Amino acid sequence: MTALAARLACPDIARACDLARTFHDLLQQRCGYQLLEWVREAGRDAPAPIRSFAQCLCLDLQAVTAGLTLPWSSGIVEGHVNRIKTIKRAVYGRASFRLLRTRIPLRA
Repeated sequence: MTALAARLACPDIARACDLARTFHDLLQQRCGYQLLEWVREAGRDAPAPIRSFAQCLCLDLQAVTAGLTLPWSSGIVEGHVNRIKTIKRAVYGRASFRLLRTRIPLRA
């Protein structure tokens, strides 16, 4: 079955596809100011999983809007935190704090 045939056979798939593309464009173009409109549209006639996703975005709409609008990201910091936690788990119960302090800067 081709994509076009699937879209014609199931309107829910077509609607989900359209909403996913629109959300993708919001992410790529950093158009956070259009997020509330997208959430309202998804709440009207979207399939249940997308409607649920839109409702979750509303839990902290200001933060999500800022994330879609502002050029800053905490991704690098989160990556370092994840790396440090991984090192801690690897040496948990087997090494001292001194060794942990030694390993963290060396793996940067």
